[in-house]
Formats: sequence, C-alpha cells, structure tokens
Amino acid sequence: MKSLVLLLCLAQLWGCHSVPHSLGLVYRQPACDDPEIEKAAQVAVDYLNQHLLHGYKHTLNQIDKAKVWPRRPFGEVYELEIDTLETTCHARDPTPLANCPVRQVSQHAVEGDCDFHVLKQDNQLTVLHAKCHSTPDSAEDVRKVCSDCPLLIPLNDTRVVHAAQAALAAFNARHNGSYFKLVEISRAQLVPLPESTLVEFVVAATDCVAKEVIEPTNCNLLAEKQYGFCKTTLTEKLGGEEVAVTCTVFHTQPEVPQPQPDVAKTADPIPTVEQPAPALPSAGPPAPSVTLGHVMVAVRPRPPQNWAHYDLRNSFSGVASAESASGEAFPPETPPKVTHPGAAGPGGPLVRPCPGKVRHFKL
Repeated sequence: MKSLVLLLCLAQLWGCHSVPHSLGLVYRQPACDDPEIEKAAQVAVDYLNQHLLHGYKHTLNQIDKAKVWPRRPFGEVYELEIDTLETTCHARDPTPLANCPVRQVSQHAVEGDCDFHVLKQDNQLTVLHAKCHSTPDSAEDVRKVCSDCPLLIPLNDTRVVHAAQAALAAFNARHNGSYFKLVEISRAQLVPLPESTLVEFVVAATDCVAKEVIEPTNCNLLAEKQYGFCKTTLTEKLGGEEVAVTCTVFHTQPEVPQPQPDVAKTADPIPTVEQPAPALPSAGPPAPSVTLGHVMVAVRPRPPQNWAHYDLRNSFSGVASAESASGEAFPPETPPKVTHPGAAGPGGPLVRPCPGKVRHFKL
C-alpha cells in the first residue's frame, strides 16, 4: 500500500514538472501611441540622453513596436523598438531636451534605432535593457533637399582638425579666464562656396589661466568639469584663412562615476584628435562586455578613423539585464499567447496600430 501511495505521488510530481511554464504566459500589444507606451518610451529616451558620453542628444521620433510582458511575481515589462532623431544640443549641454531643436535634413540629419526593456513596478519605470545605434541620412537624400547642402565628413580629416585647433587657439587668446583644452570634435562639414570647413567641438577648462599658458601639456582638467561647446567656420581666402568661432561655456558639472569594473580600465578610451586610433572595420563582432551582478556594461572600443559621427552604438553607455523581459524563460516551440487591444474587424483579423505617429520626419 505504501508503495502504491509513493508511486502516485511521484506520478503527480512528474506531471507538474512536465507542464511548460510558458503555457499561461500572455503579453499585450497596445497601440504604439497609447499613453502608457509613450510614457515608457520617453523614460527610455531620457535614459539614453543621461548616459550619452559623446555626440548629441536624441529625441523620440516614432515608436515602431510595443509589447507588454507580465513580470513575475510583480510588475510588467515594456519591450519597445523606437526611432530617434539627433538634436543640435550636445550631450554635455544642460539644456532640457524639450528646448533642443531637431537637426533638419538640410543639416545632414542623423537617425537612431533603439531597443529598450522598461520595467514598471509600483508605478515606477526603470530601464532594464538598452541597445542603440545611429546612422546619418544618405548623401543622396540630402542632395534631394538642396544641391549645395554641406555633408558630414570624417572627424579626423586634417582640415577638420586644423579648423578646431585654430578656433580653440583664437578662443583662448581672447579669453580672460581658464585655459581650455580640446575634448572632442563632434561634427564637421565642408561648404564648397566659399570654401569653408564647419566644425563643432567640445572643450573643457583647465587649472591654467589662458593669458599665462606657456606649455599647454602642463595644464590639467578641473576636478569639477566645466565644459564648453564651440562652433567654428574656417574660410579659405587668398593669402590666408579666416576663423570665426563662438563658444558657450556651461556651468561646472561634477563627474558622475560610470559603473565600470576594474577590467574596463584597461580598455582604450575613445581618442581625441591628439591621439588618433587605428581604423576598425565597419562591420564586426559586437562590443565586448563585462558583467556586474545582473547588469552588463559595454566596454567601448575605439571608433574607426573614418567616422563622420559618433554612433550611439559606441557613444552610449547602455545596460542589459540578465533577466528575461517576462521574468521567466519559455521554449521556442511553445510561443506565448498574445492579446490585442480592441476587436477584430468584420473582414478579417485586427490590424495592430503600430508603428506609431511620426513626430518630426522620417529618414
């Protein structure tokens, strides 16, 4: 009798473990322009801009896809695919994103493509996973807008480096405060007529006084960083060149430590114009990463020398969660159930209202 009872217990136990956990898993697919999805997408974009290390802030342009997964035991996770557009505000610029103009097609716009997982728990939204890359508009599309629109050129082009250095020298010469060093060349374009080089770059204050500097290499950046953003136009003229430069110096910014492990300290930093790096192939394996608990932090490689912009893939310090969006894994042969908003139309299945509206323009 005891053997029979034991056998029945084992059979029940085996039956419980043989049922796939995913059979009851259901995700929602609300409209991409649903207020809850837009709120999660805005949190994702804010996270992107808060973790930008180089280049320019991005703004939300379109929500392409949206799924909402249950997360056991509590909360839910928004799985989002979104498109962004580059603004004219640099990542170091404290200007609120709402006040940053979107860079237009005629200025050679840049589009970002991002995947996010955003956790909603206790009415709080937290980014669990973030992955982005960006690409400039094609030269052909820019030329459709205007035949003489300036196009992006490599940031390490000798004309670009010369223009930035000449502009910085002119700025320091007329500046009565700290001596500023070049931190990053952010953007560069060529104008055919009159032949000019347009460059945007970032500078930072040092512990030297501009009027007293003899050896710039002896000047060190301040502990509380004070950045400036400059725009210059270097125009070629008969018998010489003309440099026009304007710089906006921001308030001091305490250095926010990045969650980088010791192993990341051995990685090569993104180069400045003073330390050009060897070119990398345009395509290759993804950036290496190291694990910190349940968070993965990308180890940023050096960008190729022929880059004409800072790709979000390398200028964005994103994170990835080790846990799945649903809170549990399910086998691929038993896909999750899905619930759609609304009802099916009389002529066929429901057409899901995604992608969402375009807020600015499509590239």
